[in-house]
Amino acid sequence: MSIEIDRVNKRFNDFVAVDDVSLSLKDGELTALLGPSGSGKTTLLRIIAGLEQPDSGRIRFQGEDTTDMHVSDRGVGFVFQHYALFKHMNVFENVAYGLTVKPRSQRPSKEEIRRKVMHLLEMVQLDWTADRLPSQLSGGQRQRIALARALAVEPRVLLLDEPFGALDAKVRAELRRWLRRLHDDIHVTSVFVTHDQEEALEVSDRVVVMNHGRVEQDGHPETVYDHPANEFVYQFLGNVNLFHARVNDGVARIGSVKLSAPEFDGHLDSQAFAYVRPHDIEVLPHRTEESLHAEIELVSVVGPTVRLELKTDNSEQVVHAEMPKHQFKSLGLTQGGDAWIRPVNSRVFLRDEDIKRPD
Repeated sequence: MSIEIDRVNKRFNDFVAVDDVSLSLKDGELTALLGPSGSGKTTLLRIIAGLEQPDSGRIRFQGEDTTDMHVSDRGVGFVFQHYALFKHMNVFENVAYGLTVKPRSQRPSKEEIRRKVMHLLEMVQLDWTADRLPSQLSGGQRQRIALARALAVEPRVLLLDEPFGALDAKVRAELRRWLRRLHDDIHVTSVFVTHDQEEALEVSDRVVVMNHGRVEQDGHPETVYDHPANEFVYQFLGNVNLFHARVNDGVARIGSVKLSAPEFDGHLDSQAFAYVRPHDIEVLPHRTEESLHAEIELVSVVGPTVRLELKTDNSEQVVHAEMPKHQFKSLGLTQGGDAWIRPVNSRVFLRDEDIKRPD
């Protein structure tokens, strides 16, 4: 089931929640709407579901205009952050609920309902909980039951609003891998909202990065991470170091370090920012021709990874770097000691006043 979002706008008094958003989501695709709080991602999800009406624009499912269609007629399954399970019903009754309240002419028989519910519980690996109450389950188990309930009515579209937001980090990591495997089995068109960059990059087929109600970038997770469209996307998708640089005819300089910036051929002495992720900072025990001297202020060992905080000469800026623990040990680096750093991969953006290409 493809979803077309055509120039959708939504305001709440003076607040612009969704600002002229257009997207085409493919049949069977798992799309993440990613962004900070207030970016409009949840409002857009609710508009797709029919829980909110847009001020303007259209929503189409497989070419059919559903903008004015009641939520109950859209064939949407919705999974909320806080499960929304009925506390007085057991697990079986919760999953079966959407089937039991169908009009009599559309309602499956009791035997069909039982067969379908048990199949779904087996799919989410919780068939042994059928007679239990939600209060007897863990948070991760309750979220899987909520997902089974949403799938019971065979939705054309599955929508998930921060589905793992209320869970601890370990359970979240397990459930997002499980969701990816489940989606590969059922292939229902799915859209989920998250502010967790790692979650979006790991689970989805496609990432839509939103900010202030607008789409900043839309594409494959690897493309969005490796080739961010702008500074907001670069900073939002993971940790990043920011260096002040100057661009001359396609080359950016940070002190003695030269960075390739071919997209700015023809720019002369332009001020710029160079963004470098911590794993793209090479840390050396000895000076090289193109490197910056720094002092190692802090060494943090996190499992197999070492994270460093370094301060360069004549700068209050803290540079973050990370490397495998075995590499750190082999270099003989120590906290409080000297090091030399150089970016091995970067993205350069001109400052606003220097964006216009000179004559």
